[in-house]
Amino acid sequence: MKIDTTGQVHGNNSLKLQSVYVTCRSPIDRAIAGSQNRPINRSPTRLSAMIMVWLLLGVSFSAFAAPDAQSIIKHADRTRGGGLPGIVWNIHLTSRDGDKVGEEQHMQVRAVDDASVAEILEPLRSKGTKLLQVEHNMWLTRPGLSKPIPISPRQRMSGQASNGDIAATNYTADYEPKLVSEEKVEGELCYVLDLTALHKRTTYDKIRYWVSVARGVGVKAEFYSLSGKLLKTALFKYDNNIQFDGKSIPFVSSMLIRDALIDAETTMKFGTVRVKKIPSSEFDLGQMQ
Repeated sequence: MKIDTTGQVHGNNSLKLQSVYVTCRSPIDRAIAGSQNRPINRSPTRLSAMIMVWLLLGVSFSAFAAPDAQSIIKHADRTRGGGLPGIVWNIHLTSRDGDKVGEEQHMQVRAVDDASVAEILEPLRSKGTKLLQVEHNMWLTRPGLSKPIPISPRQRMSGQASNGDIAATNYTADYEPKLVSEEKVEGELCYVLDLTALHKRTTYDKIRYWVSVARGVGVKAEFYSLSGKLLKTALFKYDNNIQFDGKSIPFVSSMLIRDALIDAETTMKFGTVRVKKIPSSEFDLGQMQ
């Protein structure tokens, strides 16, 4: 047998080599070759086509992959007032403790990015009381006080609602989220996330949060202490809509908070929602004195 510089095989051994080549090929290649008794054409065009198919399949599979936990939380925050350039809404708050129904409260909340201020409008004896939240800090002021008082977001404002429940939601900045599973809440498929506080000035140490897969809104939450004790549960509805980034997105219309240990609950109803520019002076602590 001789092999010239072009790689061609000469002599009778070429038939044997061809036979060995056919024998060593995969069953799929031999089936495609059939009776042609010649090597399969593995041209660059065919190879490129196969690579393109696999790339397309990869894109398709990634399109159906679940988004990361941080993106889920960021989107859900917007539907509860967090991370927006400017928004105003009213809250009507009612509480029940056993058979006793508390006095209704009415307040207005103004929020921008990571700051918000809630002002009580009713009852009249509490009118003018304000809760200011800037990043991780919160203060209270009311007519007659010489200066604002630092308060904790964990303090109860009314019924089962804590001060932090009144302010705009900013779980993105306050918690480390982990996507743990998917399950249905009242027939709606939801992402289930565990949120762990990043600092000590959060309203809750741990939260289990159910976010709708289809709508991207938080529909249920369980609030826990640092030791893992269940404190409260909350259910949310979204019958409001706002315009943001050229799109209409849902906005929370009610939040029902239930105590996990006693028969008590608080309902907050959100209305008159408006997206508007709010001057930074609204969140200036010096202006509240």
